[in-house]
This record gives sequence, structure tokens and C-alpha cells, in this order.
Amino acid sequence: MSEPERILELTRAVHDVANDKIQAIKKVTGTTRILSLNALIEATRAGEAGKGFAVVANEVKNVSQSIDTITQALEGELSSTIRDLMSLGQTLISQLRGSRLADLALNMIEIIDRNLYERSCDVRWWATDSAMVDCLARRDAGTAAFASRRLGVILDSYTVYLDLWVADADGRVVANGRPGRYPNVVGTDVSGQKWFSDSMNTASGNDYAMTDVAANAALGGALVGTYATAIREGGEADGKPLGVLGIFFDWQPQAETVVKGVRLRDEEKARTRCLLVDRNMKVLAASDGVGVLRDVVRLQTGGGNMGAYVDEFGNVVGYALTPGYETYEGMGWYGIIIQQPVGDGVEDIPRH
Repeated sequence: MSEPERILELTRAVHDVANDKIQAIKKVTGTTRILSLNALIEATRAGEAGKGFAVVANEVKNVSQSIDTITQALEGELSSTIRDLMSLGQTLISQLRGSRLADLALNMIEIIDRNLYERSCDVRWWATDSAMVDCLARRDAGTAAFASRRLGVILDSYTVYLDLWVADADGRVVANGRPGRYPNVVGTDVSGQKWFSDSMNTASGNDYAMTDVAANAALGGALVGTYATAIREGGEADGKPLGVLGIFFDWQPQAETVVKGVRLRDEEKARTRCLLVDRNMKVLAASDGVGVLRDVVRLQTGGGNMGAYVDEFGNVVGYALTPGYETYEGMGWYGIIIQQPVGDGVEDIPRH
């Protein structure tokens, strides 16, 4: 339990103790009033001999009434003060938790940004490899086979990719890095795919194309983030485009590592959902694995890039827009963390 929640718990404990003691005092004063009444009755029966005792009984009654008045005032004031303190504590907790969740959401999206920045660097670097350039410049079986082997060597070192493809200027794949795993890739027509056309239209070798996460049928329906750039004559940044290098980032396991690796306390994990969403708020990754590429999140940003709020279900929502990294500007994605109040069931976290 965090310190602010501990303060709130102690406030509730003080309220309970105070209430118990006030009720105990009320019980004692009630008993005292009954005893004083009985004493007055007995004093009256005693006549002249009981007059002195009646005075004492009346004083006891007056003291009892005074204590009762003080107790009622204390109960009202204490109840109001504790109620305000608990309300303030709840607000403080929501603000602190929201700020923390927003920071965690920012950290989550920053990790993705740095990861995808590296992908943009990889594709521009590998497109200048002589094996890729020769494969498209010479257009023979030997250079295509060598390019495939070279791509395979790269994949052995970069395990975050499912496959790497070389496509000619007409959009026909002529080499891939894992022909054993994906034997039907070579010959595939990718001319109609956005990553290919955008890459062929890049101004220089310093530019690249990227697409949102999507399932790739040629790669067994796996979810991939596609990065691509033109392979140019001589491997020069200003060379004529000969074709395209497309690299396919194995999205699911990498993204799951990020959303499941958020630094949450053990008691928070069951009631917290960590998400990565695209610019349209479609879920790209979820710590519970639910709704990927299907659910859409209703996020209340108020026009801000980062913040937190309490939604209509009482959940604290922290969010952060991609800040980008180095030359990678980001794609308008958000990191979002939705956390239920303590004691609620995880099944109640809204999915849509």
C-alpha cells in the first residue's frame, strides 16, 4: 500500500475509533441519567431526610447532560472534519496515482519509440548493403541467392524481425531472408502495398516509410510493423531507386514485453490494464492480451499530450502521446494505463 493510501486508511481508523468511543460515552451518560433519576425518586420518598441527596442527584443529572451536549458537538465536528479529510485524501490519492500512471504511460511509449527508431535506422542502413544493390542492379539468380543469404545473416543477429524482403521496381519480391520458413514469399507482388509505393517515392536514402501494425498473410498472419526504404543505385543516398527493402518487425512479442513490463506494484497488477493504441485509439497491444487490433479506447485527452483523469467507472486513467525519438517523429500513438480502485474486480475494466 502506498503512503497516501496508508494515510487514508489511518483516517478511516481514527474515524472508527472516535465513533466507538463517542458511542461508549453516550452509553455511560445514558446510564448516569437513569441512575440520577432513580436517586431523585428515592430522595423524594425520603422526604426531608433526602433533600441533600436530591441536590447531589440533580448535579449528577446536570453533569450528565453537559457531557451529552459536549459529546454531540464533538461527534458533529469530528464527523465533518474526518469526512473532509477523507475527501481530500481521496483527491490527493487520485492526483498522485494519476501523475504516476501518466509517467508510466510515457515511459511505456518512449520505450516503443526508441525501439521503432532503431527499426528506421536498420532499414536505411541495410538498403545500402552491396548485396541488396547488386541483387536489383544485376537481376540474376546468383545475386538474388547471395542477397537472400546476406539477409539471413542479418536475421540471425536481429531476432526482432520475422523476415526481410527485397522487391524490384515493379513490386515483385526477388529475395527474402528466411526462405525456409516462408518459402512462398519470392514472387509475391507487393506493388499495391503502401510501404512499397511510399518507399519508391522517397526523396533520398535518408527517408523511409512505415505502416501501422497489421497482420501479414505472407508471414503466417503474424502482427508486424513494416519499415521500408528504396534500394538505390550504388547504395548512394541520391541514387536512382532500383527497388525496395522491406523489414517486418515482430510486433506481438516485443510489444507484450513492454506493456507487461510496466513497473507496477504486485497488488496493482490484477486491477491495471496497460495499452498501446494508434492515432485512432485502436488497441495495438494490451497487458491482458484482449482486444488487440479490435477494441477502440475512449480517451479523454482534453487536447493535452500527457495527463490523467478519473473515468465514469471510477478508474484512474494515465496517458501519454508519443514524443518521438531522435529522427523518429512517432506515429501519433499513445501509451495508456487504466487502473481500478482498490477492491474492484479486474473484469470490470472497460475494454472499449
